[in-house]
Amino acid sequence: MDKTLRVLLVKPMERPKIVIISHTLGDLQRLVGGCIQAVYPWEEPVALICNDDAIAMGLPLNRMLKTEEGQIYDIIHGTFFITGLSYDSFSSISNKMADKFRKLFQYPELYMQTEDGHLICFKIGSDEQPIFII
Repeated sequence: MDKTLRVLLVKPMERPKIVIISHTLGDLQRLVGGCIQAVYPWEEPVALICNDDAIAMGLPLNRMLKTEEGQIYDIIHGTFFITGLSYDSFSSISNKMADKFRKLFQYPELYMQTEDGHLICFKIGSDEQPIFII
């Protein structure tokens, strides 16, 4: 197992960036601020690593996850990162995958709640219209 990992870090209200971290559970947890959860929302050999307790901890909304058809199905709370996958472990993210997901998450997302409980998402720096989330 490699001693370091190259990952794409996505913090709330920041653009994604590549960082190098130690390949230890403690460093993975420090990066997301608590217990890690690995999810696999894409067919590509990557994992999205986030804080398993982010909602309970009240961490800020960060980025939406959408289906291939563009339907929103989740919003990640708090800092997360994307790492590559090897046969039995996390691995460094490839340049190709880093570029793909950097583009996917390039615009920080600002969320506002309306009086009736709906969310509106503004993609900071994008020409995209605000997204109303029911």
